This record gives sequence, C-alpha cells and structure tokens, in this order.
Amino acid sequence: MKIIRSARSEAKPASSRLRPWKLLVVDDEPDVRSLTRLNLKGFSFADRELEILEAGSATEAKAMLAQHRDIAVALIDVVMETDDAGLKLVEYIRDRLGNEMLRIVIRTGQPGMAPERFVIDHYDIDDYKDKTELTAQRLYTTVRSALKAFRDLRTIDLNRLGLAGILDAAPEIYRISTRSLNEFFQGVLTQVIGLCHLDDSTFLSTIDGMVATIDGQEIVVQAKSDTFPTGERFEEIRRLCTEAVLMGTLPPGLRANAMVLPLRGRGRPMGFIYIEPTAQMTDQDRGLLEVLAYQCSTALENLRLHMNVLASHNNAVDMLAEVAEFKDKTTGQHIARIDTYTRMVATELGIAKDQAEVWGKASRLHDVGKIGIPDQILAKPGPLEGSELELMQRHTDIGAHILRHDEFFDLARKVAYSHHERWDGTGYPLGRPSSEFSLLTRIVSVVDVFDALVSRRPYKDAWPAEKAISTIEAGAATQFDPDVVRAFAALYRRGELDEIIRSAVLPDERAAPL
Repeated sequence: MKIIRSARSEAKPASSRLRPWKLLVVDDEPDVRSLTRLNLKGFSFADRELEILEAGSATEAKAMLAQHRDIAVALIDVVMETDDAGLKLVEYIRDRLGNEMLRIVIRTGQPGMAPERFVIDHYDIDDYKDKTELTAQRLYTTVRSALKAFRDLRTIDLNRLGLAGILDAAPEIYRISTRSLNEFFQGVLTQVIGLCHLDDSTFLSTIDGMVATIDGQEIVVQAKSDTFPTGERFEEIRRLCTEAVLMGTLPPGLRANAMVLPLRGRGRPMGFIYIEPTAQMTDQDRGLLEVLAYQCSTALENLRLHMNVLASHNNAVDMLAEVAEFKDKTTGQHIARIDTYTRMVATELGIAKDQAEVWGKASRLHDVGKIGIPDQILAKPGPLEGSELELMQRHTDIGAHILRHDEFFDLARKVAYSHHERWDGTGYPLGRPSSEFSLLTRIVSVVDVFDALVSRRPYKDAWPAEKAISTIEAGAATQFDPDVVRAFAALYRRGELDEIIRSAVLPDERAAPL
C-alpha cells in the first residue's frame, strides 16, 4: 500500500510552522544567561527555531520543567544555591521526573567543585563543559549536537509509541460485531488522529481528516473530523481524493502536506483515509500511518465478509420465518410482531440495542416447527384435544430439529425448543422451570401469548388488549417470569405497544378499543 502525498512545493501558511525547540538555561549568573541567549540568536535546526527558557536556580528550573514538559536540552550550572545544586537537579530530572529524553549539558565555571570525570561517571548527563570553553561557535556546536540526539531519540520513541498505538488499536479495528460500517470508520479515523497526537511533543498542532468508501461509482464519506471543511470545499476534497486513489497520484488542489491513504482489498480500491495536518509529517510518521492503513484495509475486508455472512444468515432467518408463516396463515404478521415485542422488552430490561436486535431476529423462528404440523390441526376452528394437542406440542421438537444444523441458528433453536416452558415448571417439552432457560426464551413466552390473545385465531376472537395484559399479569410467577411481565406491562401502560397491537387486529375489528 502506498501513501499518496503531494510533491508540490507550496508556501506553508504561518499556522503550519513547526514548534520551536526548547532550551532551558539554568544558571544563577544573569550575564551568563544573557550571553547564552545572544550567542544563540537566530539559531535553527531541522527547520525549527529555538525558544530559550531561563532559570536562576535549581528551584526555578523545577518549576520551569513542570510548566514545559517538552524541553529538549538543558544547560545546567553546577554551583548555584548550593555547591551541588546543579547535580541535584540532574538527579531530580532523571530519577524523580523519570525524564530520560531530555539532553543535559553540565556547564561549570568551577571545575574543581565538580571534576569532569567524576560527574560523567556518576550522573546521567550527555556533555560536560567548562564555561571558558563555550565560545559562540562551541556553544552552537554543543546545542546542535544535543538537539540532534534529542530528535533522534524522540523519533525512536515516537515510533515505539506509534507501533504500540497500532497494536493497541488492532483489537478495536478488527472487532467484528453487528456494528455498522459508519461505526467502523469512525473508529478508524479516531485511531489515525490519535496516532498523530501521540503526546505533547508531537509536532502536529491540529489535523483534519475523513474516511470514505468506494463502491463502484458511489463514494460515501463514512466519518470525518468535526473541523473538516464543508460545502463546496468538502465536495472538491472528496472528488480529488477519489481521483488520487483511482489514478495513484495526488492531483492539484489539496493542501501541500495532505496525504491520501488508499484502502484496498483484493487489488481493488475500497476507500481511502484523507488527512490534512497543519505541519509537514516525517517519513516515520507516514510509515506508521501506512501500517495502520494496511491494517484498516484488512479489517474492512474482513468486516465486509462478516457482514455478507450475517446478511445471508438474516435472509435465511427471514425465509424460514416466512415459510412458517405461510404454513400457518392464521397467524398473519404474528412473527414480525414477536420480533418487535422481543426487542422492546429486551431493551426495557437493560439489554443493549444491538443485542436486542439479535434476540428479535432469533424470536422470529420460535414457531418454525409448525412446518411439520398438519394443516387441519393448525386451522382447526376450536380447542385442540387429546392426541391433537400432543401433536401440536411437537412443534417445539420439530423446530429445534430443523435449526440444529448450524451454530448461527443456535439461539433461535433454544427459543423454538423452550418458549412453552413455564415459570412453575409445568410447561413443555421438558417440564422444567423456565428460570433455567435464557432470558430471551422467557421474553418470547410472554409476548407470544399476549399476541395470540389480542389476535383473531380460527378457534377464538381477538381479546381486548386490557383483558390480555391482565391475563399476562395474572400469570406472573406461575406461567411467566415476573420481571419480564413487569417490563412488558410498563411498555403497554406507557402506550408504546399501541401501534403493534393495532397491527394484530383485522380490518373489521380495528374500531374496537384497546
């Protein structure tokens, strides 16, 4: 995978300038600090200027270090408040602050108070200079060398943080569930922007971005940062990014530092990540983003395959449910209503929305076993008796048998088999307390009976909804789970079930009060 970025040379806006390097000068002699500032006037390294911070004592230096956590180099005098104040400050930086990145140069005008060899052997410093050595040229060389060492260490550290970030992001990126593509890409954009803001010393002050998918001629923006351009500029960026992915080169019209990271699967473009930083990124930064984009491409392809499998599973559920409904035409849209009731009750009981949707889908197959029941029994215009009732009760075994072949249907199989078990253990087919079965099964037990009561069947007229809910409540703790009954009754009394109940009433009955 190749990052597509602009090779054009354009003037950068003032807001895109890199942050200056920070140099801390710790010395109790104001003249030394002033001379240091004068000798480093106009200093620049790697296209970044120098910001000089001053402290007249170790105590002031500690306050400065707390305020500026991105100091790159410190020039520290040894003798200040005490004869070893500078050396104690070095210990504070390395041991108390745990700052191993800051480059420390010891400067002393009294070498006898802190011999060079002793200081180098016993303190974690990077250089030792007698103040008499530090002419303007030597000071320039010393600071430049220290900044180069700091930059290289930061590059290694940021790469480490970046790779750690990618590894941390992997479980989230590869998390396959019922989430939508939009949610997936919002997570991808969050990870990309997070990678560009690893810590306070990252040099990107802000970054805008978006993630889009390409499906044939359709380009859909799945996620974008809050500050991303809108209107005509947004449409232009989307068009240019699409052209970049399809052609492999970045066309004119995008910001000089902009990058397009193609998302490809099986050799074809699936989309792209577009980022627009306010400062130029390093090759290391781009390399990390390339790794992350590759991960996203693989995860997207896996997610799409998963969603295709899930869609096929849902279609199979719908087809089986339709077969069962076609077989028992007297139940009308009973299956669809059970789905809706189940999702609503599950949510009322605190089940997450996506899980409630899965439960609703599984509930659609609760009566699939009626495929094996003779038509004359399903359509009998009166109560079933004796062997007829025994035959009807076999639909739970038949349903479980039909659904046993695929683990995708395992949830639906358990519902089909157990939704006629009762709370008091007198149901069928096993005659065990329904508390031993899943909450989903206990929900379907309630909503299935309620919908049957408010619907017209060959052997009965539709009941008024108030009579039906009273019957359900009367069956709490004997036939039904009391908690499920309470949740269902609460939905009913808030009026949230009215529309579903109306759909159960035949056209000539809809005038009847609920």
